[in-house]
Amino acid sequence: MFNAFENLLNNQFSFLKETPVLLAVSGGLDSMVLTHLCKNAGLNIALAHCNFKLRADESDGDEDFIKAYAKTHNIDVFTTYFETELVAQTTKKSIQMAARQLRYDWFESLQIQHGFKYVLTAHHADDNLETFLINLSRGTGLDGLTGIPEINGSVVRPLLEFSRDEILDFATQEHINWREDGSNQNTKYLRNKLRHTVIPLLKELNPSFMDCFESTQAHLTDTKSLLEDYMLEIEDRVIDAVHEDQILYNIDKIQSLNNPKAYLFQLLKTYNFTDWKEISALMNAQSGKQIVSSSHRLLKNRSQLILSKLTPVEATPILIDASESLISIPNKAFDLKMEVVTSLGQNETNVVYLDFKTLKFPLTLRNWTAGDYFYPSGMQGKKKLSKYFKDKKLSLIEKENTLIIYSGDAVVWVIGRRADQRFIATESSPKILKISILQNANS
Repeated sequence: MFNAFENLLNNQFSFLKETPVLLAVSGGLDSMVLTHLCKNAGLNIALAHCNFKLRADESDGDEDFIKAYAKTHNIDVFTTYFETELVAQTTKKSIQMAARQLRYDWFESLQIQHGFKYVLTAHHADDNLETFLINLSRGTGLDGLTGIPEINGSVVRPLLEFSRDEILDFATQEHINWREDGSNQNTKYLRNKLRHTVIPLLKELNPSFMDCFESTQAHLTDTKSLLEDYMLEIEDRVIDAVHEDQILYNIDKIQSLNNPKAYLFQLLKTYNFTDWKEISALMNAQSGKQIVSSSHRLLKNRSQLILSKLTPVEATPILIDASESLISIPNKAFDLKMEVVTSLGQNETNVVYLDFKTLKFPLTLRNWTAGDYFYPSGMQGKKKLSKYFKDKKLSLIEKENTLIIYSGDAVVWVIGRRADQRFIATESSPKILKISILQNANS
């Protein structure tokens, strides 16, 4: 097994030889074998152990075991503990999910503090099979069947090609010590039930089951790769535009595809949506209808579906004094520059020239509200902002993200669109205030 591991390092994970790496070590069989292999392969390693306080004295014993091992072999070790059950109750997650989140968050903090580029975990082929079966039993798509990735960001899993039997045989031959986790025998957990009941039966029915499974999963992975390449072509075909915070999908072009619902799933699956029947129906819904996920919003706007990130809609009102020169706007890609000028320029979408004496300071910068109206420059009479936005065919998202400068309760400038005629400077204005949009460094 060591020779096979060295070949993997040389051919697939050579980058691990170039930098210190952090090993996630529980003290169990898999992680201790991974530690032994990495140490003997000459990698520059440090150990990271989480005590989840779930097994009383056993958990503390695991921590003591890791510390003793690190001391004996002169390896740096980081340890921490979590009140996992309390966190699970507070966050309303399962203990397993809470522990996973705590673990990876801590690994990330160690990476930032100590400069570890990669974290190694000891997941192996049987873990991959268990995950496959769990996803299959719950219902899943192609992503759920292609298994645990060998490399996922900074997390590397170099043992995925090895089975649990191979790892156990190697540990026995090399006289590697490890700690047994008693909870791994508890079949109330689905993963353990699969591990101790279902998978042994599958292997009994077919002694080559693991080889067949790995071959099937390789075919699924190849199919997924082909699909991803094809979806790039589909995206080019159905996306009308991509803005800084929005993607505009053409509904007619999506509906012209064979099985539009399947394509919608592939287009939107990374944005945390779950009700695909509702999303498919959105294409034929009334304009303005929207569906929200935990991170994004999908809006029907005439002939398009507009995807955008969820951001706070209501901006906290900002008071603007006459003496200010730069107004920073949170969560926006622009700031405002204010200056008193002596000559009148052309009013444009990104700059307005205002008659200073008509303004009541402090001005207010905020979102618009229903019932607001203004006297649009270049037009006759007054118009409600809602009607102005409708005439300009602004989407719901665009309307929500539009900010207004007010003088008292009167609209001065619909920022980036049009100023109010009552405040526009003329050649006879004794004092002129110029307000400009400045793209900030985050845009």
